[in-house]
Amino acid sequence: MFDHVGFGVADFQRSAVFYDAALNPLGIRRLYVVPKEFTGGVDAAGYGVTRPMFWISEQDATQGKLHVAFAAETRAQVDAFYEAALKSGGKDNGPPGLRPHYDKDYYGAFVLDPDGFNVEAVCRAPE
Repeated sequence: MFDHVGFGVADFQRSAVFYDAALNPLGIRRLYVVPKEFTGGVDAAGYGVTRPMFWISEQDATQGKLHVAFAAETRAQVDAFYEAALKSGGKDNGPPGLRPHYDKDYYGAFVLDPDGFNVEAVCRAPE
């Protein structure tokens, strides 16, 4: 079980626009912006529902492969995530649909964020 996760992005503003839009249909919002006096002048923000659990910062941009999946309560939320992500700079990496090779009710959508990281929304509830 993890408490929170964070990674560096190449362009904070571009990534913040993407995550603000893509995560909104899932009820996940930018809840906290760390004051720059505490980060040495680096932009950093935390996203969540009741507390920040997902963080991005414009410092030491993460390199290599990264995959993060966000839980959706409904398949409609997965669809809305996918559309919002594409409209805010994401690239298709797998449209919404069932992925029964993971689980019989696994309904997910995959996009590449502005840094090329694989971001997913998944609903595991039956239709």
